[in-house]
Amino acid sequence: MKYLYFVHTSKVLLLIVICGLLQTEISAVNDTIVDENCPSLANAGSLQYTELIQRMTHVCRYDRLERPIEYDSTSRRLPIVVKTRIYVYLLQNLNSDLLQFKTHALLQLSFQDKRLAYRDFAPERRETIVGQKHLSERLWLPHIFFANERESSILGTDEKDVLTSISRDGNVIISTRLQASLYCWMNFKKFPFDQQYCSTVLESWMYNTSDLLLEWEAHSPISFDPDMRLTEFNLVQFWHNTTVVHSDNINMRHGAFEGNYSSLSFTVSLQREIGFYLLDYYLPSMMIVAISWVSFWLQADASPPRIMLGTSTMLSFITLSSSQSKTLPKVSYIKVSEVWFIGCTFFIFGSLVEFAFVNTIWRRKENIELKKVNSKYIIKSTLTPRPSRRQLGGSLSNESRARSCSSLDNIVSSTESVRNGNGTVNPGFNNYLTVHPNLPIIRTECADNVSVCSERSTNDHVINIDKDQKSEKDPPTFTTMTPQEIAMWIDRRSRLLFPGMFLAFNALYWTFVYCF
Repeated sequence: MKYLYFVHTSKVLLLIVICGLLQTEISAVNDTIVDENCPSLANAGSLQYTELIQRMTHVCRYDRLERPIEYDSTSRRLPIVVKTRIYVYLLQNLNSDLLQFKTHALLQLSFQDKRLAYRDFAPERRETIVGQKHLSERLWLPHIFFANERESSILGTDEKDVLTSISRDGNVIISTRLQASLYCWMNFKKFPFDQQYCSTVLESWMYNTSDLLLEWEAHSPISFDPDMRLTEFNLVQFWHNTTVVHSDNINMRHGAFEGNYSSLSFTVSLQREIGFYLLDYYLPSMMIVAISWVSFWLQADASPPRIMLGTSTMLSFITLSSSQSKTLPKVSYIKVSEVWFIGCTFFIFGSLVEFAFVNTIWRRKENIELKKVNSKYIIKSTLTPRPSRRQLGGSLSNESRARSCSSLDNIVSSTESVRNGNGTVNPGFNNYLTVHPNLPIIRTECADNVSVCSERSTNDHVINIDKDQKSEKDPPTFTTMTPQEIAMWIDRRSRLLFPGMFLAFNALYWTFVYCF
């Protein structure tokens, strides 16, 4: 019995030992498999940078699709803060037609990712790990985009200019050299004396404010290359701002995601240089307007030179103005440059109208009577018909005088019809005229000149009606000017009037440009 008990006990112990050995071997195999899938960081201080990055970013330790996560004292999940800095290499001139500008800049993003900190397992390493695009492809990166972007790309020749650095504390800095064409709304009301404000807007694409916050660096967040120059504009000032943008089903700024998204922007104020426009537009247009006044020194009947001078100056000014407006968009409001165009066109066209006016006066045949030789009466006599002018002068109207003259002529003709050629009365008439052969002759002054309506012999009795009226009240005296004298008088006044009005227009124009 004892023998049998010993045999069974030995078998049980043997089975226990065999099972223990098998379990030990299985554990060793599992440990070996785990070690192969998740490389150890025990000897991180002796590893190369590439191997160290590969082990730190191994899938068993690092998920590049998941953002760095931190918690506060109440175990509340905190958003990751991404610090932003921009260095502008160059800022190309604004494209007024497309409402955009192009910039070359360095965009730098920095954030804290404690999963990449190697201070604890490699304390002897104090250098920062630096790599290019292949290093950034192994890391989680915040997705930042230009909200007002028209077109953008990363600069680089053989490889894209992306610089990535990881400090021993897990601070990651991503620096990217890029070029972008950005939209900029422009106001051309005061063109070419305008000042434009163009913004660059950065927004988070994937994460809202509960997961990611964008902030400007505390020190020099925006800086410009000291050698940067602009040909048409001057950089007056710039400023930056931090805002929150709301996205919903209607305002789909961020795809199908709803919520509030962090946004950064910086704005540059650009003042247009006016030297080019003064020398190539304003001064030539002033000279063209002044050339149109040369016609005032030409004789009023010199039609070919005055017409050629007026039309050539008008066409030259229109050609000059059209060349300046080709690069501008077709806007609905009136620009300051268009006010100048309308004003100069008015003066050039006015010189043509003045020539047509004086040329019409020059070709008149009759002299013009003036109550007084001054601007008021000369212009009034030139524009007002003659009957109205004599009626304003206090004399009888031509219509009443015509009736008086015609009635008197009828009486006189009747008187002459009863007389023979020797002055005797015709015996065929037996009326009042035959009884009174010596009928008085009535003498009158017509509207235009003094004349005797009927000439009689010395035996006739003459009654001058106008003399009796003049004795009662003397009419106003008139001065006669020839049409040529009036045309030259208008030209002489135009030589002073047009330049004076143009100087007044310039005073108002430049006061508005620089004071409002």
